[in-house]
Amino acid sequence: MTVHTPPPEGGRIIDEPMSEALSRRYLAYALSTITNRALPDVRDGFKPVHRRIMYAMHEMRLNPQAAARKCAKVVGEVMGGFHPHGDASIYDALVRLAQDFSQRYPLVDGQGNFGNIDGDSAAAMRYTECKLTPAAMLLMDGIDQDAVDFRPTYDDQDEEPVVLPAGFPNLLANGSSGIAVGMATSIPPHNVGELIEACQLLLDRPEATTEELAAIVPGPDFPTGGVAVEGHASILDAYETGRGGVRLRARWETEDLGRGVWRIVVTEVPYQVQKSKLIADLAELIENKKAPLLADVRDESAEDIRLILEPKSRTVEPEVLMESLFKLSDLEIRFPINMNVLDATGTPRVMGLKACLQAFLDHRREVLVRRGNWRIQKIEKRLHLLEGLRIVFLNLDEVIRIVREEEQPKAVLIARFGLSELQADYVLDTRLRQLARIEEMAIENEYKALSEELAGLRAMIASPAKQSKLIALGLQDVRKAMISPRRTTISEAVDTSAFAPIEAFIPREAITVVLSERGWIRAQKGKVDDPSELKFKEGDSLAFLVPAYTTDKLLLAASDGRIFTIGADKLASGRGHGEPVRLMIDLDEGVGVVNLVAHQPGAKLLVASKAGYGFVAPEDDLLAQKRGGKQVLNGEMLAALRVAGDHVATIGENIKALVFRVDELPEMGRGKGVKLQSFKQGGLADLTTFNAESGPEWVDGGGRRRQWPDWKDWLGKRAQAGRQGPRGLRKFR
Repeated sequence: MTVHTPPPEGGRIIDEPMSEALSRRYLAYALSTITNRALPDVRDGFKPVHRRIMYAMHEMRLNPQAAARKCAKVVGEVMGGFHPHGDASIYDALVRLAQDFSQRYPLVDGQGNFGNIDGDSAAAMRYTECKLTPAAMLLMDGIDQDAVDFRPTYDDQDEEPVVLPAGFPNLLANGSSGIAVGMATSIPPHNVGELIEACQLLLDRPEATTEELAAIVPGPDFPTGGVAVEGHASILDAYETGRGGVRLRARWETEDLGRGVWRIVVTEVPYQVQKSKLIADLAELIENKKAPLLADVRDESAEDIRLILEPKSRTVEPEVLMESLFKLSDLEIRFPINMNVLDATGTPRVMGLKACLQAFLDHRREVLVRRGNWRIQKIEKRLHLLEGLRIVFLNLDEVIRIVREEEQPKAVLIARFGLSELQADYVLDTRLRQLARIEEMAIENEYKALSEELAGLRAMIASPAKQSKLIALGLQDVRKAMISPRRTTISEAVDTSAFAPIEAFIPREAITVVLSERGWIRAQKGKVDDPSELKFKEGDSLAFLVPAYTTDKLLLAASDGRIFTIGADKLASGRGHGEPVRLMIDLDEGVGVVNLVAHQPGAKLLVASKAGYGFVAPEDDLLAQKRGGKQVLNGEMLAALRVAGDHVATIGENIKALVFRVDELPEMGRGKGVKLQSFKQGGLADLTTFNAESGPEWVDGGGRRRQWPDWKDWLGKRAQAGRQGPRGLRKFR
């Protein structure tokens, strides 16, 4: 039994500040994530997991001519020998390499269910099979000829390549994406034929500019096609700086059904957009009345994509319908460009198009030289042996005599003919039939051919110009093998200002907006003459009744000082109880609704807090585009009412009233405002606006509206304390 003695006191304890310990360990984690997981290498375009999958399949001899093997076998080999992580992550990476809608040039030939563009996942690895594609073999070409460095695997039992030889610029051809600690990468796929043409331009003229390269590579080429509408200047800037983006739209066409009836057929969807989710989103837009020009959507896809979009009216132009849907759905996406990669030294860098292509060419040059040196070593070794055989043929009888008669023929051969030990062993191991006359001629021919090859290789290694020529010839062969027409159309940027806004196509119909105490909102058609006939859920009642039109925007003021914007056309039908208003806007629980009005261009709202501060806000400045609304008032909002007169009447919780002119209040977009009425204790209870000609009204305890004929007795200046109000006056509304 082994007895483990405890370490000396404090021997395993490191005394250091927590902040230093955390920062050092987190930095190590961040660097590991960046270099070993998230960012691709600029030379072969691979992250470690993809590179290990490729190399493991190469070691398993899964070339295009071989029979496919179970993916479970490949994943096991990768995990056991090279990648000590979960099998799920390895299989996910392998699946993506086989998907023709994810990879512009798939590197794995998958047999079985590898998922689809609808977003369905691949079958389990025990059901699917795979092997390498011809494109993958181009990336591996020369890996057994000392083309790249190798390093020990995680368990020191084997070796793995640091980088693949990369016969074509895979980084840009297939793209890459990933998120690390503090940095990310997003590189779109491109057409390999255009990339190789750009590489050849750089080989001929290393001083070529990014603009010249962009004339050859006009933009990304996504595997799912589509139309890029970013504009040349924007794409050029992204290629120059390594950062930017490209707007990608679905490809569509109009199908004429006769008699003026038509429909839209979508044949290509943007990259990485799941078709099933896109259809569900379009259907939701129709259901929620957010796409007023679209009547129906359905999927008629088989092997090719075919989405049918039915317009609500034949009078709408197809371009207008599609422009509205591009704004509302993933029929248009913006693919970010962030060409953040690991350079040849393993350092994260953001590179432009030229820098990426130049790094690839530098790598190809290094691979070419290393393969040349490897071949030179093989040829020199073979020539050394052939020289020994040539000596044998010149002295064949003497060699035979030495072999037959001498006790130590090897030593005698070395001494007699000046052979090396390696040559002597080779001569002694040579079969008699190889000493025939015809073999002598074959040896001479081989010696001559190898000598010429050796001279050519040495000249190539000494001449950068020859290296460039060989690289160009190799790339030209790759281009012929991988030629593929461009799938993504590069179009000029679309000016959407010429198209009318969606609201212009919403039918203008009179409605009455009903908002209950519990926050359920709906739209009744026409005018509601008798509010008592409205039905609500049990325990609920009417809070606000607002006449409006379907084209109106509704302003909802909340007690937390925010004002939200709701499209009247998006409200649920008045046949039921409606829907919770909190589903339409980000209204927090516990926050009450202060007021609901239909927006009137040019109108103004008087907003006031319970603390007695307020200001006048133009309604046009209060419209919000987001669900979160706009923060307008700093403080708890008491009222947000439309300015309908030239005077303001306030009443405090101390029952003191004050009347002053509206123009004493400042006009502003947001803030705390100014003091409306002074209070020794308590705050503001209510306020209203009115015209001096008609005078104000107030509501008594019985709910009856009463005139206030002598209101001028309470007329004063803003921020005064006021005086005791008329008997019964508690609120104005």
